[in-house]
Amino acid sequence: MKTEALKTIKKVALKNNCPECFSTDGLQLTFRQKFIETAFYKSISNEISHELYCNTCESIIYPERWTDDIERVFEYQQKAFVPKPASKYFKKIFWTIVISALIIAFTIIGFLAFYVGKY
Repeated sequence: MKTEALKTIKKVALKNNCPECFSTDGLQLTFRQKFIETAFYKSISNEISHELYCNTCESIIYPERWTDDIERVFEYQQKAFVPKPASKYFKKIFWTIVISALIIAFTIIGFLAFYVGKY
C-alpha cells in the first residue's frame, strides 16, 4: 500500500490583482511538497508544486494568465521558499525483517561451517 500526498508547506497571500476578477484581496500562492508512505518507509521527495488560487472568484490562476507583477512576486516567493530536505525514514517492520534475515543467514552459515566441516 503506497500513498503519495502533496502536503502544503507554505501559503502566501498576494496583494496583486487577480487576472480573472481584478480583486486585490483574494490571491493565494501555495507551495506543496510530495510525501510518500509505504508499509516499510516514509519519504519526503524533492518534488515541489505550486498553485495560485483566487479566493474571491474561487478559481485557479494558471501561469499563462499571470501578469508580469505576479511573475515577479512568484519568483521572489519561490527563492524565499525553503522546502523540507529529501529524506527516507525506515519503519520498525523494515528493520525487523532485515535483522531477522541477517540472523537466519548467520545461523545457516554458522551451522554449515561447524557441522559440515566435521565430516
